[in-house]
Amino acid sequence: MQGNETQFALTDDRARSGKRTWIIIAIVAVVLLAIGVALALRGGKSDTPAAGGAAAKGGQGVPTVSVVVPGRSAVATVVTGNGTIAARREMPVGVAGEGGMVTRVLVEPGSWVRTGQVLATIDRSVQAQTAQSQSASISVARADADLAKAELDRAKQLVDRGFVSKADVQRREATLAQATARVRVAQAQLAETRARNQRLDIRAPAEGLVLTRGVEPGQIVSSGSGQLFRIAMGGQMEMRAQMAETDLARVRTGMVGRVTPVGSTKVFTGEVWQVSPIIDPQTRQGIARIALRYDTALRPGGFASASIDVGGVQAPLLPESAVLSDGKGNYVYIVDGANKAVRRDVKVGEVSDAGVSIAGGLDGSERVVASAGAFLNEGQQVKPQLQKSR
Repeated sequence: MQGNETQFALTDDRARSGKRTWIIIAIVAVVLLAIGVALALRGGKSDTPAAGGAAAKGGQGVPTVSVVVPGRSAVATVVTGNGTIAARREMPVGVAGEGGMVTRVLVEPGSWVRTGQVLATIDRSVQAQTAQSQSASISVARADADLAKAELDRAKQLVDRGFVSKADVQRREATLAQATARVRVAQAQLAETRARNQRLDIRAPAEGLVLTRGVEPGQIVSSGSGQLFRIAMGGQMEMRAQMAETDLARVRTGMVGRVTPVGSTKVFTGEVWQVSPIIDPQTRQGIARIALRYDTALRPGGFASASIDVGGVQAPLLPESAVLSDGKGNYVYIVDGANKAVRRDVKVGEVSDAGVSIAGGLDGSERVVASAGAFLNEGQQVKPQLQKSR
């Protein structure tokens, strides 16, 4: 009896286990069937009208592309050039007087000097003695003149009494005139000597910046020694930009120029004050001179680049990524009314940080593919997404 009961219990457990297995299988089958139905329903629908066409072409979706409508913007025309920085008005300073041995040099390159400021002094010991001698000569001449005047006054008092003749009075008048003249001569000689002594000082002819110094104490200098100092008048600088003949033809005095010295990110704004009247026949280049205000970062002889605004035009402005090129030239892709990519050949104008101006081929009202144009084909269906133009 006991064995029969145990057998019946095992049979009952097996039955319940088999039932659970079939339930699990049934649930999995229902889930798989539901997923299959959902996928079938989804595959039979299209998200966009163009999806059916894309599926017919191999199941690929319609690409979404960013487009811009550039319109027409004011585009500045800029010409560029390279050159050197120099003093706008450079003044060489030399010996104006007799010269001699330099006793002191009072300035260094980079010093700012005033008009008439002493730059260097020359020994004047001999000239100083000469000036003292002439000053003494003036005192002697004045004493003679005073004596002549006193004698004349006494003669005039005695002439009416008959003690002195009129001829004696005239002689004394002549003696006074000669003495007075000798005083003036002595004074003129002293003034000349003092003026010569003043010229022994080497002075700044105008206010400005000392560029170079070519003299040291103890050096013997004369009027033939050449320039001892170079001064930039008023500290004014300029950039001598060398430009191609075609670019220089568009530059006019008064135009704004921006100068960037090599090794610096600082931009200096100036004004074109002179355009070269000649072109170098070898290089076919000319020089535009841009006036700049004094700044310690502007060092004469340094190299710099310049850009000059020579005017502006109204033209479509596109990002650089929108303009493509091949063997036929430059082109862009525009999106037509049927949302298809169409190639359009264009003429590129000025290129700047703001973008690329289009000189021909667009009127600005087109929807231009802003990027990824290189991956499109002529006539390809696209989904345009408008973005704001710069």
